[in-house]
Amino acid sequence: MQTELAPEFQGTADGREAEAILRKCVHCGFCTATCPTYQLLGDELDGPRGRIYLIKQVLEGKEPTRSTQLHLDRCLTCRNCETTCPSGVQYGHLVDIGRKIVDQKVPRPPVESATRWLLKEALPSPLFGPAMKLGQSVRGLLPEKLRAKVPARQDAGAWPTRSHARKVLMLAGCVQPSMMPNINSATARVLDAAGIETVIASEAGCCGAVKFHLNDHEGGKAHMRANIDAWWPMVERDAVEAIVMNASGCGVTVREYGHLLRDEPAYALKAARISALTRDLSELLPELVPVLKDRVKASPGVVAYHPPCTLQHGQKLRNGVEVNLRALGFDVQVAKSEAHLCCGSAGTYSVLQPELAYPLRDRKLGHLNQLQPSTIVSANIGCITHLQSGSATPVKHWVELLDAALRPS
Repeated sequence: MQTELAPEFQGTADGREAEAILRKCVHCGFCTATCPTYQLLGDELDGPRGRIYLIKQVLEGKEPTRSTQLHLDRCLTCRNCETTCPSGVQYGHLVDIGRKIVDQKVPRPPVESATRWLLKEALPSPLFGPAMKLGQSVRGLLPEKLRAKVPARQDAGAWPTRSHARKVLMLAGCVQPSMMPNINSATARVLDAAGIETVIASEAGCCGAVKFHLNDHEGGKAHMRANIDAWWPMVERDAVEAIVMNASGCGVTVREYGHLLRDEPAYALKAARISALTRDLSELLPELVPVLKDRVKASPGVVAYHPPCTLQHGQKLRNGVEVNLRALGFDVQVAKSEAHLCCGSAGTYSVLQPELAYPLRDRKLGHLNQLQPSTIVSANIGCITHLQSGSATPVKHWVELLDAALRPS
């Protein structure tokens, strides 16, 4: 796609990156077939090809409008289009650039602006934990829509106390320890059973995705630098073999630290090493299966697996969870239709775009429920919370399923 950047973007880092991405796009339209919002709305401007054209117009000097902003806002950033694209267009990076530029030029209505500010400041805040506990204590009194965002209080269980020669770092995350603490402790117990010690750096916090995807790029990068600083002492002396992520939304962001901080002399090399060390928890499964197989007593019933977009499209990791859980004796099945489509969670999307997020959730649950599962599992807290809000069937992280099936050694 031929592009002539406006003078204000020529020579800038965003301009150069956006132009390189745009030149790969051949406008074929294959991406529209797998775009969730295009399937719901049927509007070319609510599909990747249309949004790419809108961003191209802005970069070439056309003034964006409120309509431009809305079409970009409706994008889930699921990156399904990247999986479909035959030309390798890095749409996720392009839409991040486009949204940032449009937000700088188009003021938002006060209520919308305040909501977005509250989300990006509150979710990564140390105050989120106490606020969540308060919400859980009065959960039964909350309005239905708010109750859906406040999961019932969960017992995290015991954290393993054994020390092992093999060690991995794990990002606790910003919302996961408060909303679903058992995911982290279950991860530590499963790895402990395989002779791997899980270490958490207390200074590490939000991966940076919340602020970055709400167009506060500098705020997001500040979180990224803080995490690198927290992890670096152990990484530098090779005290850990990997940085393990049990939330695929965080994982896809940390894997891109090297790209996002590439122009920062003090962090570029460190960020690249952090990204190279990052592994989704599912990537350890092939190694865990032979070690744990004799200790796992798989629960009966069908387990329906929903692969998050951040895992299958963002990190390009497919089939690992279901194949290895089956090897451990679980009857894991994937929906026969639309397993590639987003469930509608998409970080803060379900809060900001509920009129699209909930139909996508119900569509996803419709396919999963056809499997008649006893349990639904996923690999990202956002998907788990969102799906559970509309499901009578328990929705868990797959590692919780494995942890519960482990017999004492």
